[in-house]
Amino acid sequence: MILAGDIGGTKADLALFERGGDPRHPRLGRRIPTREHASLGALLEAFLDEAHERPERAVFGIAGPVKNNRCEATNLPWLVDGNALGEHLGTRVTLINDLATTAWGVSQLAPEDLEILHPGEPTDATRALIAAGTGLGESIMARTEDGWIAVPSEGGHADFAPRNPLEDELLQWLRAKYSHVSYERVLSGPGIADLYRFMTDLDRGQEPPEVAQRFAGAPDPAVVVTETALDGSCERSRRVLETFTDIYGSEAGNLALKALAQGGVYVGGGIAPRILPFLRGGRFARGFQDKGRLTPVLEQIPLAVILDPRTSLWGAAAFAMTHP
Repeated sequence: MILAGDIGGTKADLALFERGGDPRHPRLGRRIPTREHASLGALLEAFLDEAHERPERAVFGIAGPVKNNRCEATNLPWLVDGNALGEHLGTRVTLINDLATTAWGVSQLAPEDLEILHPGEPTDATRALIAAGTGLGESIMARTEDGWIAVPSEGGHADFAPRNPLEDELLQWLRAKYSHVSYERVLSGPGIADLYRFMTDLDRGQEPPEVAQRFAGAPDPAVVVTETALDGSCERSRRVLETFTDIYGSEAGNLALKALAQGGVYVGGGIAPRILPFLRGGRFARGFQDKGRLTPVLEQIPLAVILDPRTSLWGAAAFAMTHP
């Protein structure tokens, strides 16, 4: 039996698979809020007690840099030691950056699991993955004779680079708040909330009083911004998601250039599927392609949004099955 997991900042997707089975058809799966548990070990024990099974192999995608099978989770108060966890569970445990497991999962997706933003001219070359959610993850998928290799990255923490006067102001606003400003400060759930606060300070776009009240009292204000932008009830929220989409597309284009991802760029994470109306219609693609002399190169690169929220879980299972 194989235990695979996608351990995020807000939830953990866990599943048990038959060895040699289909990485997309678990025997048992659960989604568990991560912050309800003191450690990953405690979370796993709760799941395995329910399953009445003990795995022979375990692979977990986790949000944060992994070194020597250890990870200090970026958006969780956990230091996870894969070797110690394996001793506790009685099995071999491998930790992988969650964007790397998502990259492994891309090969498991069907055409209906993708929303094509720009068809481009796909080749059997390097691919890239960018994913905004609780944080911002990035990964490169390199093609080899033996198949795809997922290269982990912490590129989401690279310096944010504004491209116009509004983004210049945004950088100054965020720098006053955080000192160092990474792309993750903008392209994440907390980033959406900060974009709204920034627009409020600049008095950009009309804000209905009821939206201001909901935003102030919400446990996750980004949800309020997204909902009121999509239903058209708040002009300020709409401007926030337009700006978010422009910057998201631009950073996806930056990643495509650094990886020369002529095989395509995949947009993962929890935010993109929820704001598809803003990503469609060319807005995201324009931000992606607006690279001066290199625009013709970007115009040939396919762009697609990953619709399956469990792609990282499938990737962790696929890795476990191919790396016994």
